Amino acid sequence: MVFFNQKKEENTVAVSENTGKDVKKDMSSKDVRDISSVLVRPHVTEKAVSQSDRNVYTFIVRSDATKYMVHEAVRKLFNVTPKRVNLVKKSPRRYMSRSRGKKVSESGMKKAYVYLKEGDSISLV
Repeated sequence: MVFFNQKKEENTVAVSENTGKDVKKDMSSKDVRDISSVLVRPHVTEKAVSQSDRNVYTFIVRSDATKYMVHEAVRKLFNVTPKRVNLVKKSPRRYMSRSRGKKVSESGMKKAYVYLKEGDSISLV
């Protein structure tokens, strides 16, 4: 008795072009990335604003984002060339509130520090 199918199906989509021919295009998860959804929002704090003078910009990114995805998104959305990208993951936590005496949840996030070349800048406002 066989429980698993031995055939592997490929994720392909037929794309018709102006030539009238049907072309199959691979739609695997690594090839299809929505660039605009990688960067959730800029992280505007006192520290982040002070670092923008040194060409370091901070963004909140998706939890599954990689350095390469952030690099590509910044390059395409803002037309600048990042020199380096650092990712910081803040895990969620629960703690006792001093004022309420209840357990409070603090959400986690993933931040990206984007270092730009000299002369490049991003206007976030």
